[in-house]
Amino acid sequence: MNLREALHAAALDNPFYGYRRLTAELKRQGWQVGQRRIRRLMREDNLLRPRKRRTKKTTDSTHGRRVYPNLAKGLKPTAPNQLWGADLTYVRLGHEFVYAAVILDLFSRRAVGWAVGPSLATELPLAALKQALETRQPKAGLIHHSDQGTQYASHKYVAELQEHGVEISMSRRGNPYDNAFVESFMKTLKAEEVDCNEYATLDEAQAEIGTFIERIYNRKRLHSALGYVPPTEFEETFEAAKTAA
Repeated sequence: MNLREALHAAALDNPFYGYRRLTAELKRQGWQVGQRRIRRLMREDNLLRPRKRRTKKTTDSTHGRRVYPNLAKGLKPTAPNQLWGADLTYVRLGHEFVYAAVILDLFSRRAVGWAVGPSLATELPLAALKQALETRQPKAGLIHHSDQGTQYASHKYVAELQEHGVEISMSRRGNPYDNAFVESFMKTLKAEEVDCNEYATLDEAQAEIGTFIERIYNRKRLHSALGYVPPTEFEETFEAAKTAA
């Protein structure tokens, strides 16, 4: 197999990878290649693909509830469970919409909590939060960052965070860059899973999205910010190094 054939095979297995991630994937397979060469080959073979954009609004910040200061600005976590980011998005289901909530550990970009449901009510992100708290068991002092949406400012959600000693942080109104990492995850989820499928039922959407998050995004998808390794592998390498030290 030559390089062009290997590139096509890698692009077929990872149809939404750009040239940077495909370069990293080929290097993991043993090929000595650079990004400029892979980008040129992809352009020649029409493998560069545009992505769709999100169009439906899911944030209502005109609720009158308490808004918390942005504690995440400039913060670079050095270990898991120091800084989590949360967000919501929509999922098309036939002729209606359902919604997905996710929580990322911003040290490893790992999705640590998620939920899919028929409503944007507080119970949806709260389910994702409870899953994350149960599976990760973070110590007090963890920072939870979100936008100023009514769900994240609600009494139930705030109470759950405070009960577990979690500090609350919120983006500035109308500033998506304050929560850019989770926004990036949502774009990936839409481009690589949601926009590629037609879910017949809510149960099907829950199952398929869960499979993508747990088996593909967390365990296989390469992240440039992590040195082109998947989130789970990044955390495992960190823990191994900490134990060795």
